[in-house]
Amino acid sequence: MRPQPVASEHTPLKARNVAFDWADTPLHWIPGDPASTHTINVLHLLLPAGERWFVHVYKQALPLIRDPELRADVIGFIGQEAMHAQAHDDVLPHLKEQGLDPTPYTAQVDWLFEKLLGDRTLPPGRASEWWLRERVAMIAAIEHYTAFLGHWVLNAGALDAKGADPTMLDLLRWHGAEEVEHRSVAFDLFVHLDGGYRRRVRTWATAFSALVFLWQRGTRFFMENDPTLVGGKAVVRDFVRGGRQGVLPTTGAIARSIPQYLSRTYHPSQHGSTEQALAYLDHSPAATAATATATATATATATGGA
Repeated sequence: MRPQPVASEHTPLKARNVAFDWADTPLHWIPGDPASTHTINVLHLLLPAGERWFVHVYKQALPLIRDPELRADVIGFIGQEAMHAQAHDDVLPHLKEQGLDPTPYTAQVDWLFEKLLGDRTLPPGRASEWWLRERVAMIAAIEHYTAFLGHWVLNAGALDAKGADPTMLDLLRWHGAEEVEHRSVAFDLFVHLDGGYRRRVRTWATAFSALVFLWQRGTRFFMENDPTLVGGKAVVRDFVRGGRQGVLPTTGAIARSIPQYLSRTYHPSQHGSTEQALAYLDHSPAATAATATATATATATATGGA
C-alpha cells in the first residue's frame, strides 16, 4: 500500500528572505542552562552544510521528476533550505565573537557532506542513479526529524517560560515552521523516484545513527569549549532533564518517532499541522519583516515600470 498524504496539509512553498540581529543574544540564550542551550546550538553546526547538501542533491534529482506539482514543491523546498542554511550560518560568527569558535567541528561536518556523502566518481547509468536515489532516501529520513523538531519547537512553551532569547526563538520557530510546512516534500520525492521499503529502512538507520552521533559530538564540543564553563561536559542526564523541563524534546517522543517513520502507511502529512506552521509564520518578526520588504520591493518595481 502506498502512503497516503493528507490533501489539506499541502501548501505552495516560498522562500522567505529573513534576517536576524544577534547583537543582544547571550551565549547561554536559555538562561542558566548552558547544556540545553548547546544541545540546540548543534543545529547551527549541522544545518548549513547539511541543507546545502540537500539543495545540491535535489538539483540533480529535478530532471527525474515527472509530476509538475511535485517539481514545484521541490523547487520551493530548495529555496527554503538554502535560506535555512544561510540563517544558521550567520549565527556562527556571533558564537566566535563570544569566544566559542565552531570551526574545528564545522570543518568535520563539511567533510562529511561534501566528501563522504557528496558526488562520487561513478560510471554513468545504474551506479550513479543508485547513489542519487540513496541520498534522496537519506534526506527523506532526515526531514522526518527536522519536521519532528519543528513541531516540537513550535509547541515548546517552556522555552518562553524560561526566558529564552526572543531572536533565537524566532530563528528556531521560523525554521521549524517551514520544516513543518514542507515536511512532505522529501518523502514524496523519495516515493516518486523509488519508494522501496527496504531502502527506506536502511537509509533511516544510517541517518538516525549519524544524527545521534553528530549531535552528541557537537554538544560535547560546545560544552568542552565554552569559555564560561570550567570542566564543561555533555552528559545524558542533562538531556533527559531538559526533556522533562520541556526545553528539549523528550527521549520518549524521540523513541516514538521511530515506528512512525518505519510504518508502511507512514506519510509526513499525518504528523504536525500546516495550519499551526503558517499561523506562526504570519506573526514571526523575521518572516513578517521579510514579507514586508518583498512587498515593498515588488510595489516599487511595479510603480517604476508603470
